[in-house]
Amino acid sequence: MKQRIITAVVAGAIFLSLLVLDNGIYFQILVGLLVIIAMQELFKMAKLHLLSFEGILATLAALSLAMPFGQSWLGLNIDRGFGLFTIFVFAMLTGMVFSKGKYSFEDAGFPFLSAFYVGIGFQNLLAAREAGIAIVFLALLIVWSTDTGAYFIGKSFGKNKLIPSVSPNKTVEGSLGGIACAVVVAIIMYFLYSKELPQIGYLRLILFTVIFSVVGQIGDLVESSIKRHFGVKDSGKLLPGHGGILDRFDSLIFVFPVMHILGLF
Repeated sequence: MKQRIITAVVAGAIFLSLLVLDNGIYFQILVGLLVIIAMQELFKMAKLHLLSFEGILATLAALSLAMPFGQSWLGLNIDRGFGLFTIFVFAMLTGMVFSKGKYSFEDAGFPFLSAFYVGIGFQNLLAAREAGIAIVFLALLIVWSTDTGAYFIGKSFGKNKLIPSVSPNKTVEGSLGGIACAVVVAIIMYFLYSKELPQIGYLRLILFTVIFSVVGQIGDLVESSIKRHFGVKDSGKLLPGHGGILDRFDSLIFVFPVMHILGLF
């Protein structure tokens, strides 16, 4: 617990300081580093090398999708980052032609999906920060309160397993408790910072918070499924007591894109 607290304080201070104080290049550099580390964790779990043909292209594809390269490319009305992402994916597929059967369409699937999974999540983190710091904190507080509520309520009242084949410790009671805690925290934040947040009203706020809380839990379960498939406990060891970057951002990788889809930024 001591190690977890120290790691949370140090890592949290770095992330939150750049999140709050900088909406420019320094926070973007931090996010770029997180993308690279997350890709490293995925490739390591799969026992693949990041400094390989598909590893380098997949990481470049993830960075292309995540970082704000801007609109308009080569005089065309196309997102520059998405254009680069497409080129790197096509390059991965082209590798099949010259591999003499050693690199297949199936082999290209993991790098592509990894690049999209990581890239789209962090892309929407940056987009949310650009829209306003309050949106980012709304997402953070929903995820954190969901995790905290699910842990304590599940530990105290949990009897029915949620999806034991994926995460044996999670319970239905904990999941519902996490959603309830997220709704309470979101309402308090909306009351205190109504001018900074989108004017969606309390009813839509409650509905959206339930959706975000559920989506965040799905994101956590998805990463648990990935780890279970590859037979690892944590995605990495960068954060002592907490695991890796994916262990900390798995819920947010799902929440931010859904917030964008629902028009909050």
